[in-house]
Amino acid sequence: MQRRLLLAAFASLLLVGCGKSAVPSDPNVLTVAATAVPHAEILEVVKPVLAKEGLKLDVKVFNDYVQPNVQVSEGRIDVNYFQTGPYLDEFNKAKGTHLVPIAGIHVEPFGAYSRKWKKIGELPDGATVAIPNEPSNSGRALQLLAKGGLITLRDPKSMSATPKDVVANPKHLKFREIEAATLPRVLGEVDLAMINTNYALDAGLNPVRDALLIEGKDSPYVNFVVGTEKAKSDPRVAKLIAALRSPEVKAFIQRKYEGAVLPAF
Repeated sequence: MQRRLLLAAFASLLLVGCGKSAVPSDPNVLTVAATAVPHAEILEVVKPVLAKEGLKLDVKVFNDYVQPNVQVSEGRIDVNYFQTGPYLDEFNKAKGTHLVPIAGIHVEPFGAYSRKWKKIGELPDGATVAIPNEPSNSGRALQLLAKGGLITLRDPKSMSATPKDVVANPKHLKFREIEAATLPRVLGEVDLAMINTNYALDAGLNPVRDALLIEGKDSPYVNFVVGTEKAKSDPRVAKLIAALRSPEVKAFIQRKYEGAVLPAF
């Protein structure tokens, strides 16, 4: 009898554990995964707006680019807001997930930063350049370096270029591929670091003032609200998108970030 009771208890624990793989939908709550700056800051602006419509926005802040997608794919979080289309494409391909972009909200012009040099022309021969270590952002970094005349790429339009695709490197730049979130921390150890704007802002850098090279307003790297196919027809998500694309949020982005973040609507 004791053994049967123990087995039954163990089975019930397993059921509870399995139930944690997905969060039941609450019509009055929407969970959103985001990186701290600027995404979570922008979400804070729409929280009171959505609250008036009877929807509580539960923002989960992450400091990496992997878990927000994993947890949305597993159903632990409803949607996320932190990534570009090219990054999402690479993630789906690598992880076998099927997440989809739901709405573009803003652009964060990617930049090149240095603690050692004040102008890109001062970069010495053999300089060490730190770039993100995953394809979509390494391609973005290399495209910016190519646009600045420092290198030539085999395919100038490739969004997934790696250092192996560099066909001309007159300054003999040495590339260090590092996780995107840690790039601000190595800024003092390298000659140049190619940093995503959300991490640059989080580290106290001003892309407009501090970047030696920066993308223009024509950047194709729009930041999306992302979810499963089912989330596209979720009325809670529709309310979030409407709030994020409001004139109030557009004005907040323009005022708060002064060109370091640009509205995409």
